[in-house]
Amino acid sequence: MNDDLRLDERFPGDNGEVAARKMDREKLRSALDGQLVALDEPSYDGPESALPDALVAAVLSAYDRGLTPERDAARQAVRHLLDRLAAAAPGRTVEVRVPPYAAVQAIAGPRHTRGTPPNVVEMDGRTWIELALGRLTWAEAMAKGAVSASGARADLSEHLPL
Repeated sequence: MNDDLRLDERFPGDNGEVAARKMDREKLRSALDGQLVALDEPSYDGPESALPDALVAAVLSAYDRGLTPERDAARQAVRHLLDRLAAAAPGRTVEVRVPPYAAVQAIAGPRHTRGTPPNVVEMDGRTWIELALGRLTWAEAMAKGAVSASGARADLSEHLPL
């Protein structure tokens, strides 16, 4: 989050919405090109507007090939999809954690402000990407133990896929 923003710009409205993070296009391009090199593919030459989705696709391709994606590429892909969740389901009721990459608060409802949130969802990067893209359902992820969800509102099924 940009610390240069005024408090009312970071936390607009009464429902706990948080201003979306603006992704640095150069960092996205660098992460994408690094992942493509690791996959023995040519550098990205598509439109700048498609960078985030191309990065997510490259990271998913690494997972599909049985490879560990480049750390920065995975981090940027996870952040992009978490930001999309926060934009689609604004609020501060559920904290969605994808360690070690990122976490967001989302879903409208009672606002949490201190200590451990009462509604927490946590998973690894691959699981989050597959859930966000609809390659894995919430029920499937829960059944195989790929998601840890605690709290009465810690169910993302109505918000997925993105």
